[in-house]
Amino acid sequence: MTHLVTHEDPTRLVHAYLDGELDPVNALALETRMASEPQLAADFARLAALQRMIRKALPREAPPAGLRASIEASIGVRRPRAELSWRSLAAAVVVTAVIASGSTSMLVTSAPTAGVREAVVAGHIRALMAPRPFDVASSDRHTVKPWFNGKLPDAPHVVDLAPAGFPLLGARLDVVGETAVPTLVYGHRKHLISVTAVPVSPGQASAPVHSMVGGYNITRWIENGDCYWVVSDAAAADLDQFARLFRGAEAD
Repeated sequence: MTHLVTHEDPTRLVHAYLDGELDPVNALALETRMASEPQLAADFARLAALQRMIRKALPREAPPAGLRASIEASIGVRRPRAELSWRSLAAAVVVTAVIASGSTSMLVTSAPTAGVREAVVAGHIRALMAPRPFDVASSDRHTVKPWFNGKLPDAPHVVDLAPAGFPLLGARLDVVGETAVPTLVYGHRKHLISVTAVPVSPGQASAPVHSMVGGYNITRWIENGDCYWVVSDAAAADLDQFARLFRGAEAD
């Protein structure tokens, strides 16, 4: 049974998160907390950068061949040859479940929830902290859209907005609740813009609505069975322009 370590020292939790020692529930709880606490997010970014510097300056040496087998034999322990981290296992389970079912669980019912908002903001922050903010890098929508084939039941709406100052940079998979969702990454001047499409109940529609969480501007709207969440530290007016252009662009 998983227990939330809500009263744990946040710095210790960040260290555990960086080392991959948190279970999925507590990892998500920490990510949500970082989305609402800029200082904690800044601490994470600083520690992550330090960790990368240390690993670059002091690369790990490969252990001698047969060392693990020798140790396991000496203590009478045998482990499976193939091991997956909880992150890889969780991602594989989510994606496999989505593809096998042929449908996506309804993450949003009558209206978008605060939980979904926190999850997409956390995904944006994770991307900013990562070595690169996307899984596939391309400015060609005909490369980005097919990348989702086999990963999701339906590929997202992908448009080219480079002429308007919003170049497509790539895409990634995020997880909201227990569902894998597509996120497109656009650029605008020195800002990154994450566009996450979260499935909703059929028949819903809404005009763009603006909000702010932890210093990030958010614009969302519902159309064609998806709630689009646009997250960035760019100005709200820029996101409004982006949403208007994205919604008005021809289908790919």
